Amino acid sequence: MYTLKPLPPQIEPSRLNLLARAEPATIGHFLHTGFMDPEIRALFSQKRIAGTAVTIRCPGLDGTIMHYAMGQARRGDILVIDRCGDHRHAALGGALAYAARAAGIAGIIVDGMVTDIGELRQLGMPVWARGLSAITIKLLELSGDFCCPIACGGLAVNPGDAILADENGILVLPPSSIESSANKAIKLQADEKNILARIDAGEKYPDIFGTTAIINSHLAPE
Repeated sequence: MYTLKPLPPQIEPSRLNLLARAEPATIGHFLHTGFMDPEIRALFSQKRIAGTAVTIRCPGLDGTIMHYAMGQARRGDILVIDRCGDHRHAALGGALAYAARAAGIAGIIVDGMVTDIGELRQLGMPVWARGLSAITIKLLELSGDFCCPIACGGLAVNPGDAILADENGILVLPPSSIESSANKAIKLQADEKNILARIDAGEKYPDIFGTTAIINSHLAPE
């Protein structure tokens, strides 16, 4: 059985461009939630991307829903794929990645395996996954869900969520949190440049942050 829901509204490009200026690792300095399992990782050097989540539940061996999704997703969307715990069969290979690139899809996140790593590198299609497998899903016409709430990387992901991903990790945000999280991260990134300049000028890292004073305050007097 297949459950097919409409595509979510796309997040405005200007908001996604703002989000893409923030590094997930910078947002990780002040948020503890919203980050996918770090075992889902970039398979090769990839640029940072931000986009609208288009969700897919692709259980077991049936890849029919993956083909359907490639015909529906829009330019700039990010496919987020729930493999329902299957870490053996690849849900994506060179041909599907080629189709995704042709459709203008910004990236693909798979809570499971992919294959054809050489082709994926050559295409330059941003892909995050748990690893590689030579065994692939098939067209079995069994089941799958499109644009329904899913679980991916230990998180609930809803269609229309904002996705920010780079080589350090993957962040899922409700669209309402884009501006607050992005602006705070961008400011921290600018502040870090000033800290590096102070280090170059001879200051010690723990002195800049006051860590030396904190440690000294905990030392018992002799």
